[in-house]
Amino acid sequence: MTEATEDVFGPVIHAYTRAQALEDGVLVDVSKVAAEAGFRVPVAITQGLDADIRDIPPSKSFQDYDGRLWDVLYVGRCMASRTANGVDTVRYNLIMHKGRKSWYTVKMVIGPGDNGECVITLMRPDED
Repeated sequence: MTEATEDVFGPVIHAYTRAQALEDGVLVDVSKVAAEAGFRVPVAITQGLDADIRDIPPSKSFQDYDGRLWDVLYVGRCMASRTANGVDTVRYNLIMHKGRKSWYTVKMVIGPGDNGECVITLMRPDED
């Protein structure tokens, strides 16, 4: 935080870093699979999205976590490549059965990591 910012807003009371979120399990690092899908920066998914990917309906027992994660990441990579520069949030739909619904919406946020580096976080559309 710069001195000018601190003059306006005051000192930081509490900060929760991306590294802490990964350590706590609030975020799940999927960078290795994401790199295979074509991402060039670290990628994490929220605990909520991870739970939804794992929640495979009994009627879709032929599906598995790895395949569903791949679908989320691959479609996300395709959407990222079509997104204009300067856009930091993208929502996209893919077929991923959750309950009685076939279409699932993912929110992808592109932003700075703990040290200002570019990182991507995928989440449920109602998460921040």
